Amino acid sequence: MEKELIKYLSQFITPERLHLFENILSLRTNYLTVVLENIFHPHNASAVLRSCDCFGIQDVHIIEDRNRYEVNPDIALGASKWLSLHKYTSASKSVLSELKKRNFRIFAAVPDTGAVMFTRMDIRQGPFALVFGSEKNGISGDVKEMADGYLTIPMVGFTKSLNISVAAAIMLQHFTFFIRTNIDKSAWQLEQKYHEQLLLDWMRKTIKRVDLIEETFWKNQRLK
Repeated sequence: MEKELIKYLSQFITPERLHLFENILSLRTNYLTVVLENIFHPHNASAVLRSCDCFGIQDVHIIEDRNRYEVNPDIALGASKWLSLHKYTSASKSVLSELKKRNFRIFAAVPDTGAVMFTRMDIRQGPFALVFGSEKNGISGDVKEMADGYLTIPMVGFTKSLNISVAAAIMLQHFTFFIRTNIDKSAWQLEQKYHEQLLLDWMRKTIKRVDLIEETFWKNQRLK
């Protein structure tokens, strides 16, 4: 029925807008997902969301069992509107356990010379979650326990760490480019059902008075 509703709603959106949605969805992926663990400064988390949208990452998991997060509209620039944000007040361990059940490998981004250079990670081994910890304390003990590996960005200056949003942008650009150019589309593109669900959601966010339009659609369906 979602396909029929999408077809019906397409009458109320310009062909150019619909084409843009379809094109962006064709490049979206959840082969890589991002986990933000108790980010202290809202503008940092909002900047990460902006990078996720720019590089085509659809799903972001926000753990806020200690620090509550609110989108900063001046930083995110509307990016959160098009992303699937999953918020949790539960402990990181339970969130990461659920991701592992879904066959995600867990990698934590850390400013640590003992970690693996992020460009050397074997992306072909399957879907993975990239975890960024709090600015003050870094990743939690739960993440350290659950992680399959640690990734870092090499530093050669006096300063030995990057702002979390900058580090995320660097890593996400590299990973998403590699995924799209080295891994089969069937592995990294969104499943068709999820694609349709997102398209429908985006159309609803775009069409004025969409609730009344959908009401007419369902009335017509009942009369068939």
